Amino acid sequence: MSSPRAPRRPHARLTALRPLHAEWTKLRTLHSSWWLLAATAVLTVTVGVAALSAVGTGACPSAAACHEDTVKLSLTGVWLGQATALVLGALSMGAEYGTGTIRTTLTAMPHRVALLVSKAAVLAAMTAAAGTAAILGSLYAGRLILPGNGFTPEAGYPLPSLADGPTLRAAFGSVLCLTLTALLGLGLAALLRDSTGAITTGLGLLYAIPLLADLLGDPSWRDRLERWAPMPAGLAVQATRDLSRLPIGPWPGLGVLAAYALGLLLVAGAAFRVRDA
Repeated sequence: MSSPRAPRRPHARLTALRPLHAEWTKLRTLHSSWWLLAATAVLTVTVGVAALSAVGTGACPSAAACHEDTVKLSLTGVWLGQATALVLGALSMGAEYGTGTIRTTLTAMPHRVALLVSKAAVLAAMTAAAGTAAILGSLYAGRLILPGNGFTPEAGYPLPSLADGPTLRAAFGSVLCLTLTALLGLGLAALLRDSTGAITTGLGLLYAIPLLADLLGDPSWRDRLERWAPMPAGLAVQATRDLSRLPIGPWPGLGVLAAYALGLLLVAGAAFRVRDA
């Protein structure tokens, strides 16, 4: 007769949650984390408001002839919010290397993969929360500003609403863009073991490649860069009109950004596991 199966001990569950609790404690007690989360939300909304205020139907023969993607316009600020999300991700790991506290962390939690996964999970949750506030604020600003600039439902521009499928996809995808960018910063910092190098490399990936695409005279090369560079590919998820004209579709574009972020985390995790602190 087989013995009854022993129930899983509460101690085992507590041990599994220890890295998560430790990383949550570290991130929430850093003043820079809250400043960067606030900056992500504020910059995203502020740039979106500026873009909304600068575009109107006055220059078009008619309001309907503008063919403006008002949802994407409302979410313009994600373009800049990604910079602070990247810095947050880089500092969440790079700061420990800079101060030398990574040795203390590894002494307390020697399972390195679990440590990196816990850090990524806490970072993703905090960034997603700030990103959700930023996107909701941006869409609300669009509802307030767009009608005054001629983008009215009567002219063929429904007010941004999460009840609309494409708008919901653009909003959800924008939150994922911010979250994945933070994870990109984390992966770079874990790989390079330096905040400055991670931030410089990450900003180059995000902003220098699209700038190069704008400078290229060859349309085919421009399209290639827009399909495979992390920022323009990821931001394709914001489009709600004329999707056939995009160099890459909304979800495949977001997949490109996810591949950069998660691929870097996998490489960084492998390196983090085998090398010295």
